[in-house]
Amino acid sequence: MIVAHGLTKRFGEKTAVDGVDFSVPGGTVTGFLGPNGAGKSTTMRMILGLDRPTAGVVTVNGRRYDHLAAPLREVGALLDAKAMHGGRSAYNHLLWMAASNRIPKRRVSEVIEMVGLSDVAKKPAKGFSLGMGQRLGIAAAMLGDPGVLMFDEPVNGLDPEGILWIRNLMKQLASEGRTVFVSSHLMSEMALTAEHLVVIGRGRILADTDMRTFIDENSTNYVRVRSPQPEALRDALAAQGMQAEPDVAGKGALRVEGADTGRVGDAAGQAGVWLHELTLVQSSLEEAFMRLTAESVEYHAGVPGTHVPSHPPHNGDPEPGAEQPVGGGTPGWGPPQQPGGWGPPQPPGGPAGTEGGN
Repeated sequence: MIVAHGLTKRFGEKTAVDGVDFSVPGGTVTGFLGPNGAGKSTTMRMILGLDRPTAGVVTVNGRRYDHLAAPLREVGALLDAKAMHGGRSAYNHLLWMAASNRIPKRRVSEVIEMVGLSDVAKKPAKGFSLGMGQRLGIAAAMLGDPGVLMFDEPVNGLDPEGILWIRNLMKQLASEGRTVFVSSHLMSEMALTAEHLVVIGRGRILADTDMRTFIDENSTNYVRVRSPQPEALRDALAAQGMQAEPDVAGKGALRVEGADTGRVGDAAGQAGVWLHELTLVQSSLEEAFMRLTAESVEYHAGVPGTHVPSHPPHNGDPEPGAEQPVGGGTPGWGPPQQPGGWGPPQPPGGPAGTEGGN
């Protein structure tokens, strides 16, 4: 289980994560959602000890990540599929990671086969496609057979077969009682994979609930009804206390909110009105997410020929292209930790930026 209490991260005057509280239980896939710049990557980096919290604490199975003796055996993570030496083969990349955490050599071959890279295991990673790099990153996360898994955009670059594979893998891992924490911008994929959601916006938690409750609380379902007698249908519905409006998504159809298909159909039948369509339209995760986070979007795309007001950067994640703070890389190995993250001592004044707009 992952638990955060009052977790805060500031970079100078910028607040990337603002006193968040949440928990990620075992036995379920938890989706971590938020607009670009919301604080997702900074939060995940703090869980893994790559960024040091300004305030608050986050623990994995009751302990801070930097207190774990063999972290890859307890936490597996994919934050950046490119965090590898391009001149090393996939096999050697995993081999030295295994050695750093006292993981048996045989496990390297097992995870390579698991992710489907056996045919290219001895080839340099610099020649890998984005999808192959993602598979290697997933293999690294699974190397220690950990009980906690964290994935940031795991389906990037994967083909349809690969997407189905990682979806089923995450569900299988959760069914084994493991903690699975997944960040993604692909709402359609999250709707098929996650059972629980943690939504962050402008560095603050906006929702921490199950999938169905999230959609129900942040969207509106309605009945779409179509008839060759639209005026008679309107009158029949009005007589039963229902208001019908034109449905912009269905040509010639009417939209009825606050009623189910049975009530609408009964009203039409009692009035002798023919129906050509009677559908309950349920909102998607994407619609619910867009509605909840509408005020938390940092970077708005403009429509050609229109003016979009500029918004100052949030006191959280940096503008696109800002320098990543010192401490990138794969958790669980590397040089001694310095204040503020992995890597060489930081210059006076602290790190230069925050997460790269994710």
